[in-house]
Amino acid sequence: MQTYDLEADGLRGLNSSLQAQNAETNQTSWEIVNPKGSHAIAVGLDAPIEVTVKGSTGYYCAGMNQQATIKVQGSVGPGVAENMMSGQVIVDGDASQYAGATGHGGLLVIKGNASSRCGISMKGIDIVVHGNIGHMSAFMAQAGNLVVCGDAGDALGDSLYEARLFVRGSVKSLGADCIEKEMRPEHLDILRDLLDRAGSDAKPEEFKRYGSARQLYNFDIDNSAAY
Repeated sequence: MQTYDLEADGLRGLNSSLQAQNAETNQTSWEIVNPKGSHAIAVGLDAPIEVTVKGSTGYYCAGMNQQATIKVQGSVGPGVAENMMSGQVIVDGDASQYAGATGHGGLLVIKGNASSRCGISMKGIDIVVHGNIGHMSAFMAQAGNLVVCGDAGDALGDSLYEARLFVRGSVKSLGADCIEKEMRPEHLDILRDLLDRAGSDAKPEEFKRYGSARQLYNFDIDNSAAY
């Protein structure tokens, strides 16, 4: 295990060391101590390594991740796993705004609650939140799955495209063009797999599915009030 003291050795050195790893590295396990809410920890990784952050972080932790598994033993600031391509990011605590924004792939797990705009403009990422999410989550979400084991705030899925939203609790309100949809067997299978991978004991049958009504794909004067 490689141990890196962020307070003593600095953020630039940390990210340079992690970004230098590749598929052939033998430095596959890293521990980051004394993060103290620092921003942009473990960004731009592109190797099958495991990184554990021993504490809470600031904004954009684990952004642009590829291949790596990044675990945060604390909470995270805005933009965790922003633009993630693959790999896993696991947050033991809560997440601030726009968690998983624009993510193209991989799995983001938040074991606490997520704030507003969780999954905004998601493009293929899978996000599982064990707690609640805030308002405007999955705004303009294009592809992927957002799973919420708790409740969702206002305007869920506003201007949604083809992402799938699964919510076990209550939804305060749905956004423009987002509707409740039938939960078919294939959706239960997708949900079961995601819950298992995220370490949740919630039952797929307890969830409702939401998706796009597909009325706002192209401008229509009859729908102008909804834009």
